Amino acid sequence: MLELRVKAISYATPRIRVFEFASVGGGDLPSFSAGAHIDIQLGNGEERSYSLLNDQNETHRYVTAVLREVDGRGGSAWMHEVLQQGDVLRGSGPFNNFRLSEAGERHVLIAGGIGITPILSMAARLKELQREYSLHYCARAPVEAAFVDEIAAQHGERAKFYYDGGNPSLGLDVVALLKRRPSAAHVYVCGPAGLIRATREAGREWPKGTVHYELFKGTEADIAIASSDQGFEVVLKRSERTLKIPADRSILDVLKGSGINVKSLCREGVCGTCRVGLISGQVDHRDDCLDDDEREGALQVCVSRAKPGETLVLDL
Repeated sequence: MLELRVKAISYATPRIRVFEFASVGGGDLPSFSAGAHIDIQLGNGEERSYSLLNDQNETHRYVTAVLREVDGRGGSAWMHEVLQQGDVLRGSGPFNNFRLSEAGERHVLIAGGIGITPILSMAARLKELQREYSLHYCARAPVEAAFVDEIAAQHGERAKFYYDGGNPSLGLDVVALLKRRPSAAHVYVCGPAGLIRATREAGREWPKGTVHYELFKGTEADIAIASSDQGFEVVLKRSERTLKIPADRSILDVLKGSGINVKSLCREGVCGTCRVGLISGQVDHRDDCLDDDEREGALQVCVSRAKPGETLVLDL
């Protein structure tokens, strides 16, 4: 473990705080590669993983950014409300499960919200290597997008920004972006589960090992691509009906097609409108609006599905 001193703190957005760490003993820190993260032991007894956003050649410091989670009471709250410049924390050396494939000739970098952190380091490395690359940064609004001026200054026309107002259908079209794979190209995505899932789906015809993603929160089920979906059944407890959900249709579509009115809006699992009570069954949650406690008794029927072999009993 390393002894890390908070050298500087700043704000990238009203909800994203940037921390620069240096070695307590002075001198260089263990080297890292683009896409790496460190694990930090917080003063509240918890441990969190944070991506390193600075250039991998900067061995004198580690720089991370932390999004203050809405209603959060854990790691992000402590980092925002308690940690101060000069404080000392224990942290691990760098790990990299999101490694840049430097042998690739072309690279597509996709980030959503705080997912920009490892992408920044990757973009700096690709620029240094003089590789062909593009950077696509998605956020709800400009006020929620971090490091925009720095990205534009460093990467120019290779950087593009998308603001969807909370409706992903108005933002980056990953299907169009990844429809044609240039020779020796790789794609990297970090951000909300919905963005990762959409990118994996859009790149499902790309060769194995060319679509890379970083997932700190959630499970692999949250980013499962639709092409791997299976059919299942839902039981409507109050209506005493059983409906079959085909692999290529959502629960919401089948409910509406069966004359059952469920309010919906975005159909992307972000607005929370089509929430339905869950009585039993294991859900493959694919939304970006329910927290862990809410998922115990509800699901978003526009995107969520049953886990393989499961039947869902709904409060309908």
